[in-house]
Amino acid sequence: METKSKSDLVITDNEMSISRLINAPCDLVFEMWTNPEHIKHWWGPTGFTNTIYKMDFKEGGEWDFTMHGPNGIDYRNTNRYVKIVKNEKIILEHTGPPLFRMTALFKAEGKKTLLSVTSHFESAGLLKQVIEKVGAAEGLKQNIDKLEAYVAKVPAEKELVIMRQFNAPKELVWKAFSEAEALAQWWGPPGASIGVTKLDFRPEGIFHYYMESPMGKMWGRFYYLEIVEPERIVFTTSFSDKDGDITRAPFSNDFPLEIMNTLTLHEHEGKTTLILKGKPKNATEAEFNFFTNMFSGMQQGFGGTFDQLDEYLSKIKN
Repeated sequence: METKSKSDLVITDNEMSISRLINAPCDLVFEMWTNPEHIKHWWGPTGFTNTIYKMDFKEGGEWDFTMHGPNGIDYRNTNRYVKIVKNEKIILEHTGPPLFRMTALFKAEGKKTLLSVTSHFESAGLLKQVIEKVGAAEGLKQNIDKLEAYVAKVPAEKELVIMRQFNAPKELVWKAFSEAEALAQWWGPPGASIGVTKLDFRPEGIFHYYMESPMGKMWGRFYYLEIVEPERIVFTTSFSDKDGDITRAPFSNDFPLEIMNTLTLHEHEGKTTLILKGKPKNATEAEFNFFTNMFSGMQQGFGGTFDQLDEYLSKIKN
């Protein structure tokens, strides 16, 4: 038996689903589901807020967070990403009770997006239970209402957001970013060796280094703007020459000269969540577009770099 409400919410046997035409382009709506700095603002029913500990947006990756209810009760949620097709599909499994699988489908309709979300439960009885006990059906509707309201006010400028959780205390992760000997052991893409020529870890200080790989030798630099130990670093990154002067990227003249980055560390239950946000500084439209088109590649690149940081932290903890 199927029921349908005026909100386009459909409940049938062990599934509930909702479809909504969102007044935003498909890539932007998809980003709302993939970027922790966005999803924390709209996920959950009305009145709920979120603290995200881990959001490893890849197939097999984990999404771990707590929803804070308006009644003061916290609800821990753990999920695993099963299938991801960029701008088309996200399938995730809710791995803590109640167990269910959620599928989000994205379809471009001109400059708008048809979003369809389906939650599949193991049985009709379980779905009935969550509807009656926690208001899951109304919660799903409110969730999409919040997404629709949030995406309407999102800034046009996009930024790269990387989230990673490390099984190490915050002070240890901070040292990995603030000491030259540590940076030399993990910074950079897998397969590259790093040489540190200068690390002046203070506001207006510079981290100058080179990378040697099968692609050749490249120089880079950080310029530190703000340091709040052990929680926050604001800095720019650039390609450079051997003297530390800013240069164009060796692979394209359209890559921005400088990227503004904010790195924050948050500790929870002995683990540290790192959030890195980056966007071009004083970029042309062509440079900004080039940067945003590289998001997928940069996310993979940082994934490899932070894999090396994970290994380094594991070694020095033992």
